[in-house]
Amino acid sequence: MSDTPVRPVSRRGLLTGGALAAGGALAGAGAARATAADDRRPGEPEPAAGIGRAVEPFHGPRQAGVTTEPQAHAAFVAFTLAPGTDRAALGRLLRLLSDDAARLTRGRPALADTEPELGLLPARLTVTFGFGPGLYAAAGLDERRPPSVADLPAFRVDRLQPAWSGGDLLLQICADDPLTVAHAQRVLVKDSRPFATVRWVQRGFRRAAGAEPGRTQRNLFGQLDGTANPTPGAGLDAAVWVPDGPAWLRDSTTLVVRRISMNLETWDLLGRTDRELAVGRRLDTGAPLTGSAEHDEPDFAATGPDGLTVIPDFSHLTRAHVTDDRQKILRRPYNYDGAPTADGHADSGLIFASYQADVARQFVPIQRRLAERDLLNEWTTPIGSAVFAIPPGCTEGGWVGQQLID
Repeated sequence: MSDTPVRPVSRRGLLTGGALAAGGALAGAGAARATAADDRRPGEPEPAAGIGRAVEPFHGPRQAGVTTEPQAHAAFVAFTLAPGTDRAALGRLLRLLSDDAARLTRGRPALADTEPELGLLPARLTVTFGFGPGLYAAAGLDERRPPSVADLPAFRVDRLQPAWSGGDLLLQICADDPLTVAHAQRVLVKDSRPFATVRWVQRGFRRAAGAEPGRTQRNLFGQLDGTANPTPGAGLDAAVWVPDGPAWLRDSTTLVVRRISMNLETWDLLGRTDRELAVGRRLDTGAPLTGSAEHDEPDFAATGPDGLTVIPDFSHLTRAHVTDDRQKILRRPYNYDGAPTADGHADSGLIFASYQADVARQFVPIQRRLAERDLLNEWTTPIGSAVFAIPPGCTEGGWVGQQLID
């Protein structure tokens, strides 16, 4: 341990940008994901203690929380910038948020953390920053806004509510422990108060960490959700990341967040065969109706004894199918399940989060086909929608958005 005295970092210093170097030094090393060493066999669940201590790196050319293996819990927090929040104020806000997020993702308390004990188990915490159209306008940088980062075109199935739509700034907070997510959300919301107000918060969940290692996520309809994601490696990179351009664009992506209400009561009335025809896949294995395994290529021309195609044209699989990785989207959804409504109906559904290099080129054509004829529209209703640019990551001592704002 070094004997060199460490100069304390004040919150005022961070807000003025004068303590960034010291803040980076205090945050320390630990860029690589850290887990407890053990003798587990491949595929064996990680011990609970290891899950709590696991770290995902905050710093890097690309932000974490996009191609990161999805964590069990998430909070999507959208903000509306306060009037008069200009480019300089945004720089102060993003410095502060980045510094506290970097600390928390390492299992270290944020600056001025009133409950530092709650920040000691990162549980693979990631904090991903998204910029809405209003942030670019406030910074006077509309010319740097990716053209597809705008309100989506109207789809006939939409019943959008302002309570779940829009936003100038997004923080996607994910971890394998719900207390870690809640604490990080509280800290970062407090950081934002001089600059912005919370517009909406959407909390979601997946299977618990280690419950089904290596398996595709299931939604509340019981279907596997994410089978058709881009192929890991070059295919994933081509679908998700902007490969070149100026520093504020290279290694960026875009995020579409859609809140989709599910009518579970009427879905429950369907027999299993009808459910599988609507999805186009077997519910137990996720295999297409013409195959036997989840990742089998569907045969849309195959017909049954009745002369009809085995996979109906109106199935979700048919309408969403894309073969070119460059046209695919990376689905990273979370389920939500609130209290029943006053008339006894379930308040349940999907926080659909998709990442793609270009919303107009990738997401919109798929959504148009789904809106036109996807039979699942009978049991699903989009009630929220927002689009954000996900800027590049940052280096140690830097901050997210620096390439754009500076």
